[in-house]
Amino acid sequence: MKKVDIITTTYEYDSIEEFNEVEKRLINKSKEAVKNAYAPYSKFNVGAAVLLANGEIISGTNQENAAYPSGLCAERVAIFYANSKFPEIPVKAIAVTAFTNNKFIETPIPPCGSCRQVIVETQTRFKTPIKIYLVSKNKITVIEDAKTLLPINFDEHFLT
Repeated sequence: MKKVDIITTTYEYDSIEEFNEVEKRLINKSKEAVKNAYAPYSKFNVGAAVLLANGEIISGTNQENAAYPSGLCAERVAIFYANSKFPEIPVKAIAVTAFTNNKFIETPIPPCGSCRQVIVETQTRFKTPIKIYLVSKNKITVIEDAKTLLPINFDEHFLT
């Protein structure tokens, strides 16, 4: 037997003022997006904003459905829309935030497993790291590379 440790490094910030103007715009777009979420069942609105290499920012929100598995997370809505609208433009970063009980959440939420897989696939597709900003009321957690969120991931090598 061989033990293998997997270490994840994140960076925590206490203020949006610690970021450059592009990052602030991305973070704010994710916060604005929560207003457009369709979450009548959970009342847990999630907003995501994707920064593309051409400077475009694409927003997405969670979309719930009474048949629960039929909904879709904000991260995938934003990435799929960005990849559909700009299929050749790499994704540089994604910011994600949530709003519930009439306020932004206290602790940053990470993407679910399906969203992690899609973010890693997008990173692999464009051969460039995707920076992830997890945004809450008073804290922003930054992950420099999507594979940090899903270090043991399924990729094209398993399909050959």
